[in-house]
Amino acid sequence: MNIRSQITTTVKEIVSDIYDTTLDSVEIQYTRKEFDGEYTVVVFPMLRQIKGNPVQIGEAIGKSLVEKVDEIATFNVVKGFLNLVLTDSYFIQAMTSIAEQPTFGYVSQQGEDAVLVEYSSPNTNKPLHLGHVRNNLLGYSIANILKASGKKVYKTQIINDRGIHICKSMVAWLKENEGKPVSEQDTPEITGKKGDHLVGEYYVKFDQAYKIEIQELINEGKTKEVAEKEALILQEAQEMLRKWEAGDPETVALWKKMNSWVYKGFEETYQTMGVDFDSYYFESDTYLLGKDIISEGLEKEVFIKKGDGSVWCDLTNEGLDEKLVLRSDGTSVYMTQDLGTAVQRVKDNPDVGGMIYTVGNEQDYHFKVLFSILKKLGYTWSQNLFHLSYGMVDLPSGKMKSREGTVVDADELMQEMVTTAKKISSELGKLEGYTEEEKNSVYKTIGLGALKYYILKVDPKKRILFNPEESVDFQGNTGPFIQYTYARIQAILRKAKEDGQDIYQVPTIELQDKERELLKLVLQFPEIIQQAAQDLSPAQIANYTYDLVKSYNSFFQNISIFGAQNEAQTQFRVTLSSIVGNTIKNSLELLGIAVPERM
Repeated sequence: MNIRSQITTTVKEIVSDIYDTTLDSVEIQYTRKEFDGEYTVVVFPMLRQIKGNPVQIGEAIGKSLVEKVDEIATFNVVKGFLNLVLTDSYFIQAMTSIAEQPTFGYVSQQGEDAVLVEYSSPNTNKPLHLGHVRNNLLGYSIANILKASGKKVYKTQIINDRGIHICKSMVAWLKENEGKPVSEQDTPEITGKKGDHLVGEYYVKFDQAYKIEIQELINEGKTKEVAEKEALILQEAQEMLRKWEAGDPETVALWKKMNSWVYKGFEETYQTMGVDFDSYYFESDTYLLGKDIISEGLEKEVFIKKGDGSVWCDLTNEGLDEKLVLRSDGTSVYMTQDLGTAVQRVKDNPDVGGMIYTVGNEQDYHFKVLFSILKKLGYTWSQNLFHLSYGMVDLPSGKMKSREGTVVDADELMQEMVTTAKKISSELGKLEGYTEEEKNSVYKTIGLGALKYYILKVDPKKRILFNPEESVDFQGNTGPFIQYTYARIQAILRKAKEDGQDIYQVPTIELQDKERELLKLVLQFPEIIQQAAQDLSPAQIANYTYDLVKSYNSFFQNISIFGAQNEAQTQFRVTLSSIVGNTIKNSLELLGIAVPERM
């Protein structure tokens, strides 16, 4: 039984003995920094069942707790708050246990039900951009946190590889390359460009040509609305889509070729970003899924067919609208596809008991509708669906637009972060004495760590104004500040090993306040993981880590490690440093952030 559970059980017993009443629950919080103590029992809620002065009730419970629980040294009561001070021996025993656990805070898999986490979900007409960076980092981190909390997790994505958008890139590519010898056509190998970048450039070229045609038609006297529809290049893209859907061999071959370029480019980006997937779904495979579900829903009267043959779901009782799920001509809409994909994923992974969709907040309504329909259809796992909705990422320069080629490319952004890390590290002289190879490795670790931390420390629901320079600051709530503290701890441990210290041995000493404060924070790590998993919020892990690092730096500046009064104190502080370093490493790992051994 952990100490919080022990306190809860004992308080209930004490209240039953003294006041002859049964408490349904006991509210326990971490003690606020300005007061003595580790845990605080909140007395006020008890007043519903116990009549009396909250201070007197707190005093009575506190006195009895000290007698009954060996780990409680003393207590103090502030108004209706009973603050409990734990013994040094409790902390030393806990620290001994933590020192033996390399992944302290992580929980092994509990149960067989899996959670499927979807993230990334790019289009094949353009490379990944800054918005995708937030999406990928969030989804990947959530998957890590859920796994550390004891869940079985599958990571997946759906790639939007069909539709008018990729046909636009294909038309533009054909216009420029048709008739050229194969050896002269624009390919990633010949141009030296990443495949996703090359296809993205043709998407921009299509839009540029489309705008020119529209203006020419307007100059001929057409309205803008008519011109947009009559532009020949758009009609070519629409015809190409019809050919693709009809299975025209040449069109399908070009589609496969250009998409293959994009997939290779995506994989390079994912590798640099440090994210991966267990499975991939492709819209070209899934867009026909769902039609059987519509038929099943019509039989169950979940859906209604209107006079024109279109099929709808009435969600007005759920506070939503009527939703089209199949067009009058029998073709699918996005909702049809999403229904089919969700069901298919459970068929592919029968142990899936819930899904998390990492998608921007502009799709909030779509997911309310999707989840409501799946519940109406009676799928048991539909009770465990969650839309991890996140805000947009803004830049000081303004909003991004894919068609105009003004997006912040993910590859360029990551390279810029590494370059910024190099510039700032060089100015600060952080890496003197390193080889060029060692320096470049550290620059990458710092740059990508800065990017990931800056994005993940913000609550997912909030918009982010991303500032690369600010994110690589070595002071404040930043990735480099945390990484630097970890590297400092590793330097301490190297010196300790040279001096013959055992970094896993925990001697019995009288704790200083700074040591106690650090241990209190380390011991909170398992609860932080569970809470972050429950709330699907990597920000809780990030900001906990920052608090832990601040506490360690305060300890480091105020308490001497190697100049301690005796060997036992030095040994204790070395082991404490080791435990803190390991907790920093484990928490950053949940965020997908690497740590440098030297910096």
